[in-house]
Amino acid sequence: MMVMDLQQQVLRTDVAGMPLEWIGYQEAVRLISLDQVSYSLGRTLYTIHGGINAISGEQSLVEVNAIIATTGQHPHEHLFSEHYTPPLSNKALFRRDQSLCLYCGEQFPNFLLSRDHVKPLSQGGLDKWVNVVTACKRCNNYKAGRTPEQAGMQLLAIPFKPTHAEYVYLQGRKILADQMEFLLAHFPRNSVLRQRVEMGGELLT
Repeated sequence: MMVMDLQQQVLRTDVAGMPLEWIGYQEAVRLISLDQVSYSLGRTLYTIHGGINAISGEQSLVEVNAIIATTGQHPHEHLFSEHYTPPLSNKALFRRDQSLCLYCGEQFPNFLLSRDHVKPLSQGGLDKWVNVVTACKRCNNYKAGRTPEQAGMQLLAIPFKPTHAEYVYLQGRKILADQMEFLLAHFPRNSVLRQRVEMGGELLT
């Protein structure tokens, strides 16, 4: 088996080219073997050597590209509605905010970060994308059950809800340049994440 990096993720899309999720190479090979891949894009990530044909004596090869479009009947339309809300997780939240505390402005490793509710739950705030920001544990403890105004703290950026394509980006581990280019084509024109990537705020490999 010739591989670049067994941890490198493959971007799966639907047949219309809408980004759906990240999958590993085993799942990608399974989809290809089941003839559920309509087309592939981007660089070849893996060349998988299969079994040897008893009649021809030739060994089968499966090439896995960076982006694969899969067939099948899947109700994906709702993912791209403006009303769709991706699931909220600390991993995606910290990635959205670049691991920055949006109160003191410093960058921290994830284990020193926390989810802060701008309008506290105790004051009727909701646990949703537009009311949560990344905060270091020190700032979060100081703010406690108060709003930023009540605590005399300045919020450095306005929280926002990512689209599904942006959420796929936030879930990625090591996004290759061709995968990033594909994802960017599905970001809103006024996307904060788009601006960050185009300004070089995210490293592409």
